Amino acid sequence: MPYSGYLFYKWAAHPGAPADEWGAALDPDGIVAQAARMIERYGFGSLKLKGGVFPPEQEIAAVRALRAAFPDLPLRIDPNGAWTPATAAGVVDTLAGTLEYLEDPVLGVAGMAQVRRSAGPAALPLATNMCVISFETVAPALAAGAVQIVLADHHYWGGLRATRELAAVCAATGLGLSMHSNSHLGISLAAMTHVAASIPNLTHACDTHYPWNAADDVVRPGPLRFVDGSVPVPTGPGLGVELDEDVVARLHRAYLESGRQVRDDAGYLRRHRPGFDPALPRW
Repeated sequence: MPYSGYLFYKWAAHPGAPADEWGAALDPDGIVAQAARMIERYGFGSLKLKGGVFPPEQEIAAVRALRAAFPDLPLRIDPNGAWTPATAAGVVDTLAGTLEYLEDPVLGVAGMAQVRRSAGPAALPLATNMCVISFETVAPALAAGAVQIVLADHHYWGGLRATRELAAVCAATGLGLSMHSNSHLGISLAAMTHVAASIPNLTHACDTHYPWNAADDVVRPGPLRFVDGSVPVPTGPGLGVELDEDVVARLHRAYLESGRQVRDDAGYLRRHRPGFDPALPRW
């Protein structure tokens, strides 16, 4: 099953810690270098940039640098609702013909529909994993013309069978389909691979955080690997992977000791930038 290399703006290290093997990616050159390393290691045939970090013109420059470096690869960017509809419509105009799709540039069905109306029906497709998140939310998005591609996630769509039911809805209504990733380990990667491989109309490479987490995985090595940017469907019983119970116990202890049982997306950055405001939109 094909996956897309997931690119992130990042420091070279946590403040006060040694640099990691990936180094800094804070500008177009850093993003291109990260992409090149992803492709060399895993063979990805498409790339996704997590945006909404810097002003849109800087992220547009990064997308253009990726296009220049990798002229044949599908590209996508996800600013996680950090833009206003006017800003997003401008980015659609600027990057039309460059991106495979634009994911969640603004918040909500109404905002996505406004972007689509501003850009025109022949414009860049808009994808979401934020405003179409259940069967009840499909019809309003369709009626508004807000979304052209749904990013499924078996964690919140109701499991593997329900994800296949979503695929049937997308096929019947003309919506495109791919899969969302949220910092998963091997259990989720195996589940994603199984269900995605069973869906003929899933025609966009799935997202995956896995290369960023694989060094601390909870499944034993072997069944999960990337071959030319794709994960072969595991063939063993169930999901085809085996838990490493020692790693599960170690990571569970780390979770309990972390104090992060309540989600706080801004807490870490506020340690280093006390005035950071996570409110959306930013631009």
